[in-house]
Amino acid sequence: GQESTLLSMMLPLLHQGMVVAGVPYSEKALNATNSGGTPYGASHVESDSLSTEEIKICQAQGRRMAQLAITLST
Repeated sequence: GQESTLLSMMLPLLHQGMVVAGVPYSEKALNATNSGGTPYGASHVESDSLSTEEIKICQAQGRRMAQLAITLST
């Protein structure tokens, strides 16, 4: 369900000409997480707190988006 939700959310963004940047498989936490996070983006299954892997995936996606913004602004 998480992946299909993230994919369906991307369609309107693409129609508006926005850029979508996922999390590449080079992020090791993607292969280690059991509770959330996909190549389509960071996610979280409801629980008390974020797992270490989820935090790493969020940080990796944030770095990727920041670098993309810097690259596109120059």
